[in-house]
Amino acid sequence: MPSVPVFSAGHVYGALDPGDAVEVVRTAFVEHTRENWQMPSKLYVSSPPDGDFRAMPASGAGYALLKWVSSFPNNPARALPTVTGVVLLSDAATGQLLAILDAGAVTALRTGAAAVLAAEVLARPTLGPAAVVGCGVNGRAVAATFLAREREVLLWDARPNQAQLVAGELGEGTGVAADLADALAADIVATVTPGREVIFHDGTLHAGQHVSLMGADGPGKAEIAVEEVLRARVFCDEWEQASHNGDIAAAVADGRLTRDRVAELGPILAGEESGRADEHEITVFDSTGLAVQDLAVTIAVYGSFRANPGAEPFVGMNEVDLG
Repeated sequence: MPSVPVFSAGHVYGALDPGDAVEVVRTAFVEHTRENWQMPSKLYVSSPPDGDFRAMPASGAGYALLKWVSSFPNNPARALPTVTGVVLLSDAATGQLLAILDAGAVTALRTGAAAVLAAEVLARPTLGPAAVVGCGVNGRAVAATFLAREREVLLWDARPNQAQLVAGELGEGTGVAADLADALAADIVATVTPGREVIFHDGTLHAGQHVSLMGADGPGKAEIAVEEVLRARVFCDEWEQASHNGDIAAAVADGRLTRDRVAELGPILAGEESGRADEHEITVFDSTGLAVQDLAVTIAVYGSFRANPGAEPFVGMNEVDLG
């Protein structure tokens, strides 16, 4: 019977550079927009009061994927990761299971890539650092991706010393904000929090600013006040998900934000729609996380393995016997 390679977090991170992940995720957005890649709706299984599970399927480029992943924001206090799970990659022609990957690492890479890609496309030109609010696994990935794309970063986290810890790990080009207000004043901000508390209150956004909102990826979560959403030009990863489970959901629910006022990032990347109108416009990107992004990252990692299975980081990699 066939055996299936198992990619740990180390294998995933070692196989795909964060800077390259940006271009991989760009492909996912464009292929989904052109309807070459398919993505049924994300399924949530709640586990109150602590968190939830998500089942995320996608297919494209000859592969099919299922990510079974959990989000438990209180886990760091238990010395456990917030995001855990597995990604299953299959051959779309035969149904054969090809690989099993750590979902936390795949999620972190694509989260970092989506946040930075949106900033590169929607932010006004600026040489200043990007601020990253929230320095957990995904926040660290966002910061690492900005650095890989040659932009300095400024970190802030609600937990004492967490920003300093991550800054020390990432090294040159990384600084620590004096306080939250200092971070939120940057021209480019990415928020990567659990999404249970509003970060951008009324009047916080300033002219020309771009914000990538990465934390509110489920019902009832928000990192931004409704009034601030309504002040901005709004973009999202996918309307269907974001309008129900993202930062814009509350504004949509009360009828103050309609579909015609929200642009998806994919058509902009495909050259079908326009992005920022001028340097004074405030742009907000609402990310809920797409399975096609996970598919793109997974294909890249698996492709690296197939091209050179004996190279680092794949030496000594485990396999599962399906027999």
